Amino acid sequence: MEADKLYQQLEKDFIAPGLSDDWGEWLAPIAGFVCDNFKRRSMGLVCDFTEEINKVYAAVFPSNAVMEKILSDGAQNAMLFVHHPAVWNIAAPQVFLPPEAGLLRQFKNNGISVYNLHVPLDNFGEYSTSVSLARALDIKVEKAFAPYFGALCGVFGQTELTLIGDLKDKFEKAVGHKCGLYRYGLDGIAKKKVAVVAGGGNEAGLLKEIADEGVNVLLTGIIAKNEFSKPAHEFAKRHKINLLGGTHYSTEKFACIAMVDYFKKLGLSAEFVADQPTMEDIA
Repeated sequence: MEADKLYQQLEKDFIAPGLSDDWGEWLAPIAGFVCDNFKRRSMGLVCDFTEEINKVYAAVFPSNAVMEKILSDGAQNAMLFVHHPAVWNIAAPQVFLPPEAGLLRQFKNNGISVYNLHVPLDNFGEYSTSVSLARALDIKVEKAFAPYFGALCGVFGQTELTLIGDLKDKFEKAVGHKCGLYRYGLDGIAKKKVAVVAGGGNEAGLLKEIADEGVNVLLTGIIAKNEFSKPAHEFAKRHKINLLGGTHYSTEKFACIAMVDYFKKLGLSAEFVADQPTMEDIA
């Protein structure tokens, strides 16, 4: 497929008016590889390295492991689709790190473009991060909430489960590892209704919406206690909202897996490239 044709289709299907984002700070060290259009709006084509795309690799972050796997495949005339254009590391002074310049140079030599949808993929829709996570947990989505850069990045939904412990077990089975739980509320799931915010849901403003909805469980990615999340934990404790976390990576991977089907429907070969979760996200 012609690369421009694919980029135009992604633009049409995902980048709605009113959405915004800002990755300039995080990608400054690799600015020489980044398209001018991405520098302006932080959405869409990050690195324009090919005119033809024969295969798409989907991943949550452009980590060394992900990029090295693609290069080891001998991929050429391909595209790396990522939910984030930088690599998450909650323990780093800057929590997002740019992909390595040396690996980007190899991508350029092999004709492998990099394309990013962060806010547009978080935005409520068929392939969105929170909808995809809810689907993986058999949660029936009722409505969207949580405004974020012009998007709605969370969903309220119904679960068949009644106890937080059973929901935690199901969460762990879905993501494939232990999840974190701060039991600030009752063990019973109020009205069998939960809030789902894939990735980072550790913000007090978001939790206020959850409290106003009468919900006492938030399923999210990052629940680590630190200076940034302190107000969220205090609010959750005060309003008796249980925080259930499955890491940034593991809660957003389901959307990237779903995007493989999206690309296949366009007639492209596509695969998801698995990575490792940052367990400090749920400490």
